[in-house]
Amino acid sequence: MNTKQSSPRDRNGREAALVVQGRAAETVPLPGGGLFQLLEDSRGTGGLLGANRLALPAGADGTRPHQHRLSTELFYVLTGTMEFLLDGTLTPVAAGGLVVVPPGTVHAFGAAPDAPAEFFAVLTPGIERFAYFRQLGRIARGEADWSTMDGLHDTYDVHFDGAAGWR
Repeated sequence: MNTKQSSPRDRNGREAALVVQGRAAETVPLPGGGLFQLLEDSRGTGGLLGANRLALPAGADGTRPHQHRLSTELFYVLTGTMEFLLDGTLTPVAAGGLVVVPPGTVHAFGAAPDAPAEFFAVLTPGIERFAYFRQLGRIARGEADWSTMDGLHDTYDVHFDGAAGWR
């Protein structure tokens, strides 16, 4: 999969800065008041990175165990405490904490059971994954079945490696 794209250019021909205002970002609602805020789908950075924010209600899982074969994923916990499963070890990370997951590391995450939590995530190099997050939202809301993700793992570089009930 080739993720490198042509970067947008400014009026002088240099790579342009990217600004995404929060109010302009698409929001994908999740059950219990959770949400994905879709900030950058790698197009505006020429494939350098993708970025989103995830807010989860207390105790909610964000994803089941998976790995990325092509990308590194960075998580910065904004509020609450997130629980990260990292190669089989459950690690709580409070607000202000950073987690960097290299390619091939099996990981999962969710909000700790005592309070809602949210994080900012960056995937680099970027892969256009907003369609993936939209579909995850439909699945979480009961509007689509998990089987609709079959065959899309290589497209989104998300390779599941474990049961949905990982905690």
